[in-house]
Amino acid sequence: MMDDATRTELEAAAFRALRDHLMVKRPEVQNIDLMNLAGFCRNCLSRWYQEAAEARGIAMTKDEAREIFYGMPYEEWRAAQQTEADDAKKAAFEVAYRENVGDDRSVTDMTDFRDNVERPGEG
Repeated sequence: MMDDATRTELEAAAFRALRDHLMVKRPEVQNIDLMNLAGFCRNCLSRWYQEAAEARGIAMTKDEAREIFYGMPYEEWRAAQQTEADDAKKAAFEVAYRENVGDDRSVTDMTDFRDNVERPGEG
């Protein structure tokens, strides 16, 4: 049996490895492809980070969480890495977002993600 501190350390190490894999080893993998295939993307991971901080009484904005996760301002990463998604990917995203993020998320969250997919590189 593993103690809670060790389990937490291992979970944190796995999170860092996932972040490194997505940001360093495979930055060309698009958020929309992650969302469509896996039901989550880098933005979800940064949102979960923000939610974990807030659950512990640490105030954090969406932009602050994204900068921590991306290692730079999100707009900078997006301009360097995001590519235009075709109509089929955009349509699949609409379904994936509803199924995985749910209707309880605000429309602005979905619009923000959709805008980032449709207009890459704009800052």
